[in-house]
Amino acid sequence: VQLVESGGGLVQPGGSLRLSCVASGFTFSSNVMRWYRQAPGKGRELVATISSDGSSTTYVDSVKGRFTISRDNAKNTVSLQMNSLRPEDTAQYYCNAQFWPAYWGQGTQVTVSS
Repeated sequence: VQLVESGGGLVQPGGSLRLSCVASGFTFSSNVMRWYRQAPGKGRELVATISSDGSSTTYVDSVKGRFTISRDNAKNTVSLQMNSLRPEDTAQYYCNAQFWPAYWGQGTQVTVSS
């Protein structure tokens, strides 16, 4: 099982980033996928969830209306479009698979700062 996140970077408040996670080693299309984040000194926080077929999504209240999770089962990829970024969104972002919860990628760092 491999999860490889990318797309992070340094962005000014109000800016946008699109994160991607490419999965391999398991049946991607059978798994609910989730994006988590972890800020320095804090625990890991669930940010967004998408059903296995992409028809249903949920978000933590703090990102509703700003973030959009999506997936492409043909490409084994789950994405997180992040708009109107705020300094409090600064964190390492990770994707995770429903039936492989012990497996984590290296994450991708998002820093929102002026």
